[in-house]
Amino acid sequence: MLYPKKVGTLPVDRTDEEKQTNEIKIAAPLLDAINICGKTVTGDALLTQRDFARYLVEKRQANYLFIVKGNQKNLLEDIEFHFTHKNKNPDYETVDGIEHGRIENRKIWVSSDLNKYLEFPHIGQSFMINRMSYDKKSDKSSNETVYGVTSLSPIQADPAKLLKINRGHWVIENTCHYIIDWNYDEDRSRIRTGYGPENITRLRRFAVGLIKSKKVKSVAQKMRQLLLNTRAVFDYLKMTRNSQVACGIVC
Repeated sequence: MLYPKKVGTLPVDRTDEEKQTNEIKIAAPLLDAINICGKTVTGDALLTQRDFARYLVEKRQANYLFIVKGNQKNLLEDIEFHFTHKNKNPDYETVDGIEHGRIENRKIWVSSDLNKYLEFPHIGQSFMINRMSYDKKSDKSSNETVYGVTSLSPIQADPAKLLKINRGHWVIENTCHYIIDWNYDEDRSRIRTGYGPENITRLRRFAVGLIKSKKVKSVAQKMRQLLLNTRAVFDYLKMTRNSQVACGIVC
C-alpha cells in the first residue's frame, strides 16, 4: 500500500488558517495556475485517483496517463487479469542502449476492451508495460511489469506514443525526485512538523540545482567529494579568491 506524505498546505474555508495536506490533494491546486488544456498529465500510482481524473478531463480539458498499483486494488486486478490472459505479441517494442553497455527493452500492450467495464472515469485505453534491462559490465538484469490507464483514445495516441509519454514521466522522476530520495533518503526523513518538511525540501532541491548547474555527470559523486569539506564547497562554487576568474581591472 502507498501512503501519501504531507507536502503542502491548503487554506481552511472562511478562516485565515492553513492546514497541511498530502500530494493527492495538493496536485489540483498546483495545476490551477498552469494552462494544461489539451496536455497529457502523467502521474505515478499515488495520483491514480478518480476525483483527480475527473478534474483533469472535465474541468481542465486535459488528458491523463496513470500507473495503477495496490492503492487501486480492484482496478489493478482487472487490468492485470485482462492482459495476463491475452496471449499475443506486444503492440510496440523498443530496444535502447546497446552501444552503451546497458540494454533496455520496453514492450507495451494496449487495449480499449475494458473501457466500459473498469470503474474509473474517462478511460480511453488501458495498458501493460514490461521493462527489461541488462548491464553488461555488472552482469545484472531487471524485469518489471506495470499496468496503467489513460484518457487518451486509440485515435489520440497509438502504442508508440503511450510508451513515449510513460518514458517522459520517468525522465522527470529519475533526474529530480530520484536524486533527492536516493541521496537524502527523503522518504524516511523525521522532519514532519510545521513548515519543516517544505523548507528542508527546498534547501535540498536548491543544493541539487547548484550542483547540476555545473554540468556534472553524477550528482551523487560530486556530493561525496564535497562532503565535510567546507573549503572544497567554496572552491566549487567559486567563492574563494583563488577560484575566481581575474577580471583584469585594478580597482
